Amino acid sequence: MNPSTTTAAPAPEQGLQARGISAGYGDARVIEDLSLSIAPARITALVGPNACGKSTLLKSIARLLPIAGGSVLLDGADIHAMRTRDVARRLGILPQTPVAPESITVGDLVWRGRHPHRQFGQRRTEADERVIAEALMATGTAELTDRPVDELSGGQRQRVWIALALAQDTPTLLLDEPTTYLDIAHQIEVMDLLADLNERTGKTIVLVSHDLNQAALYAHTIVAMRDGRIVRQGPPEEVLDARTVSEVFGLDCVVVTHPRTDRPQIFPLGRRHLTQEK
Repeated sequence: MNPSTTTAAPAPEQGLQARGISAGYGDARVIEDLSLSIAPARITALVGPNACGKSTLLKSIARLLPIAGGSVLLDGADIHAMRTRDVARRLGILPQTPVAPESITVGDLVWRGRHPHRQFGQRRTEADERVIAEALMATGTAELTDRPVDELSGGQRQRVWIALALAQDTPTLLLDEPTTYLDIAHQIEVMDLLADLNERTGKTIVLVSHDLNQAALYAHTIVAMRDGRIVRQGPPEEVLDARTVSEVFGLDCVVVTHPRTDRPQIFPLGRRHLTQEK
């Protein structure tokens, strides 16, 4: 073959893609023929009402839930055909209700995040110690290292689980409601932390959120879901308008522009507000 006419093989698609996937629990199908491409090195927020399929979608692309149809690609490769260790080195996952082994300490739990990066029986390395320390410091849990996880408050436990996900040190993080159980100050600290990680390291972050205003402030892309389908997706300023909030949540609202960020912010209107004169 003439070298001048040789064409290089196309580079594999980067990031995560769900292609026509269907998934559910038992005989109950939650999502059907759903496709989504996750933008690399960006923060994507999945929003929508309860039971709309957000967590099912996240678990499906994380390989925590078997899919009944379609495919999930990670950097162009079928994620279900990959070795578990290889997936764990590339995807860090925080499920909605993680369970810690009884009596395990914070330090030992976060250390488990390093398991995909070590061989069986291998001792901690300096790199392990550095990553673990950074994860504990970033989440404000360093002083809890020797405490049993089951003695912590809900907010403390949530920050420890986030530390474990950070210690896994993967290019992609999948987080199901990462600010659950946290007070407003710690919620913002966690969201700032995720935004800093994304900006500094280029991590791809996908999170499920019930807080539309936080999602609007921190995400590059909003994926609004209802009844197992994607209603709209795109930048917050293009997706989060009164019509979409009404279609997705069945809720009337006023949408204003945040004075500092120019991102949309939603003020819900209940039945009592709709009947009140201004």
